[in-house]
Amino acid sequence: LGMNSVAITDHGVMYGVIDFYRAAKAAGIKPVLGCEVYVAPGSRFDKEAVGSGDDRYYHLVLLAENDIGYHNLMKIVSRGFTEGYYYKPRVDLEVLQEFHEGIIALSACLAGEVQKNILRGMYEEGKAAALRYQDIFGKGNFFLELQDHGMQEQQIVNQSLLRMSQETGIELVATNDVHYTYAEDVKPHDILLCIQTGKKLADEDRMRYEGGQYYIKSEEEMKQLFPYALQALENTQKIADRCNVEIEFGVTKLPKFGVPDGYTSWEYLNELCFKGLEERYQPVTEELKERLNYELTTIRNMGYVDYFLIVWDFIKYARDHDIMVGPGRGSAAGSLVAYTLGITQLDPIRYDLLFERFLNPERVSMPDIDVDFCFERRQEVIDYVRRKYGDDCVVQIVTFGTLAARGVIRDVGRVMDLPYAQVDTIAKMIPQELNITIDKALQMNPEFKKVYEEDKEIHELIDTAKRLEGLPRHTSMHAAGVVISQKDVSEYVPLSRASDGSIVTQFTMTTLEELGLLKMDFLGLRTLTVIQNAVHLVEQDTGVKLDMQHIDYNDKKVLDSLGTGHSDGVFQLESAGMKNFMKELKPQSLEDVIAGISLYRPGPMDFIPQYIRGKNRPDT
Repeated sequence: LGMNSVAITDHGVMYGVIDFYRAAKAAGIKPVLGCEVYVAPGSRFDKEAVGSGDDRYYHLVLLAENDIGYHNLMKIVSRGFTEGYYYKPRVDLEVLQEFHEGIIALSACLAGEVQKNILRGMYEEGKAAALRYQDIFGKGNFFLELQDHGMQEQQIVNQSLLRMSQETGIELVATNDVHYTYAEDVKPHDILLCIQTGKKLADEDRMRYEGGQYYIKSEEEMKQLFPYALQALENTQKIADRCNVEIEFGVTKLPKFGVPDGYTSWEYLNELCFKGLEERYQPVTEELKERLNYELTTIRNMGYVDYFLIVWDFIKYARDHDIMVGPGRGSAAGSLVAYTLGITQLDPIRYDLLFERFLNPERVSMPDIDVDFCFERRQEVIDYVRRKYGDDCVVQIVTFGTLAARGVIRDVGRVMDLPYAQVDTIAKMIPQELNITIDKALQMNPEFKKVYEEDKEIHELIDTAKRLEGLPRHTSMHAAGVVISQKDVSEYVPLSRASDGSIVTQFTMTTLEELGLLKMDFLGLRTLTVIQNAVHLVEQDTGVKLDMQHIDYNDKKVLDSLGTGHSDGVFQLESAGMKNFMKELKPQSLEDVIAGISLYRPGPMDFIPQYIRGKNRPDT
């Protein structure tokens, strides 16, 4: 359409802001970052409706004019969830006053406070509300918003807003309320609304956007709608020109670890590591010291000294409180620093593991140490971290459920009121494969393609499902992810509330990492709980206290048992395919098990028969 700016103003949330920012920048278009917030009629802490149900909140559009405004916008949106949640995340005039700097406000749609008063015949009250908002945001930072989607109420409101602008000097801005991209998206959007609200298309009493006018309109279309308010259209460009936010990526914002008096973080880390080196190795060779110094220097140069101390500390807390911790997983096992600190229990020297797979100066990325904890007591470790760094600085992370291939067909079928059995049959035609899409399924399953091409109703069902496939369906809390921040998390990322009431970030794990925040995975592993219970039972029954850090990894009876496929409950060895593989492999050492787990994945699997032949008959 030839426009140079585009704004995002989702209702009450900023979930899409970072993806939107990146997409707009990539297209050479200026992103204007905002939110259409819900404003409580009284205090955000009031949990009762004032008058009718419609008055639980008003709408107000907020746009970040600069970086200060962007940070204030995140705080406003966060407060709506943490303090003002009642049906919707609501803020109040007090919050707007506190965080108004750097923000441009628009009076929003028919649900705005000014417009609602006008429709009730309370023009003066509407005018007073407009002047209140102008007082909060400052002259020139609050605009009266004209919209026209063919609704009679908007004609009434627009005439009053023109008058109000003349009487108060508050400028007008003309906008379109965009809920989908193209005019032809009206039906898929209507179906998406039904999925969201649990309704069917045929239901009379349901939320809908009438008239099909909620798409991105061209400049010409907008001029035809507002020939009497061309200045209001020009103001959209003026506002966009004023909005300049730069989001910082890749700059780490690690919290500081509180070290004992007389130490720097660097000195304390060195002392812990060299003490651990003495405990782990006898004798301590020059090669070991050299490797440890190399790793420590790399860690210091990359700015991750406090990161290692933070992880060391909460793992130490778990072990001191008899909470089972896993021996380590992933590339972190290649670090001698991690081993000497007791973060991992695998000797990287013995297994010839590479530190550079974990931390590489050539590829600057946040280290990623995933830690397994006893499933039943994992929360105790998270609670400890909260106490240490502060509730405001430790928050769990959001994750988005999306409309996947099978699920979206079921959802759309329900909304279209098609027979359940018929929709179920169609959904089951989609192969149960990782990352399957409807388009892939049409190529893979001739029966699915046939019914798509021959049945008009099913054709519409599948076409609609394809339009919605991959869109976010709901939010939930990530099973393991926790962000630990040096300041209140809402300084860097907006917060929301999960379905169980707990506070979570509005940005996903990968986005948080890109923004330089420390993300930790506190994984709950049932296997560890089973092992811990077994250790306790052995001690209870026999008085023998087993130390799982010092067991024989090459115990013949254990390996023979694995070789017969008796591996229920053994982490990574309990699937049917893995049991069959173990029967063929007949491991004689831990190294054989390691090789087996390494081979049992797409690609290397093709070489399993060759590997077993070589192992069993090395002479051939």
